[in-house]
Amino acid sequence: MASQEVELTIPIAFKDEPFFHYISTHFDVVPNILEASFSTEMGWAIVRFEAAEEELTRLFDFLIDKGVKIESR
Repeated sequence: MASQEVELTIPIAFKDEPFFHYISTHFDVVPNILEASFSTEMGWAIVRFEAAEEELTRLFDFLIDKGVKIESR
């Protein structure tokens, strides 16, 4: 199992969505939200994900496809 800490910049479209619930139920990952903030225009979160490398890749590909910016920390 791998661990990756990232900063996510989350589009406003996800503001009222159960974003992290969706991630934890559709991907075999354990998200640990270290810090997060949402405004009326966007959100950001620092998250440590634990999962197999292949599942992290699948998750990050999904997030990028949805317009989430991902920066490794």
